[in-house]
Amino acid sequence: MIRTKIDNFAVEIGEQFLRGMADFGAMGRFLVHSLLRLPKLSTFFQQMMFTGVKSLPIVVLASIFTGFIATWQVKYLAGNMIGLQYLGAMVLKVVLSELGPTLIGLVLAGRIGAKVAAEVGTMRVTEQIDAMVCLSLDPVKYIITPRILAGFLMTPILFIYGVFAAVVSSQLLATFALHLNAGIFYNSMRLMYSNSDLFMGLTKSFTFGGITALTGCYYGFFTTGGAVGVGKSTRNAVVSASILILVANLFISNLFM
Repeated sequence: MIRTKIDNFAVEIGEQFLRGMADFGAMGRFLVHSLLRLPKLSTFFQQMMFTGVKSLPIVVLASIFTGFIATWQVKYLAGNMIGLQYLGAMVLKVVLSELGPTLIGLVLAGRIGAKVAAEVGTMRVTEQIDAMVCLSLDPVKYIITPRILAGFLMTPILFIYGVFAAVVSSQLLATFALHLNAGIFYNSMRLMYSNSDLFMGLTKSFTFGGITALTGCYYGFFTTGGAVGVGKSTRNAVVSASILILVANLFISNLFM
């Protein structure tokens, strides 16, 4: 039987799907195995510093433009129907529940996921991890667990700073470009604020941070093939983290509906 191009394409898609599901299952086992270890505290605090403090400038910068984008989108989609008096409330809802955690997660996937995958992958191909095993040291405890926990814990904190930056930038744009009084902007936020929106955003950022660190650690830990393998692991970590963040965003949004 002669395969057509469509047959080959379908087979390739099926193989990619099966490999993805296998990686997803292996990643889940890897996560459980990592969380059962107590991290080395010095490494844990070091990773918290990198994930949290050193990521703050890029998160704030991305959040400022997120506020700008949310303002123009709300103005374009709903400004003519409800007016600008509820602009602040709608921007806050969008930033808290959707744009804020998703864009911050994708930014961190590119920064933290790539760095972790390259770092751990280099340790693997240069046999540093094998040397730790030979010295009866648990590489998961010293290398993997601190990075994953830092991803889980620090991303929600970054999200809070990001929301603040997005709201302030949105208000400044609304005041200077749309001539909306700042008091009206913030008063509409107070009237329509919901704790469920904040909880949704924190849940998403917590999940996205764990996904980013997990994919970086997983692909880096199982790197093979020298420098080329490190590059491949870095690419796979960023792509997988981005896709999983979008999928998780869909499920969490439906969970809170």
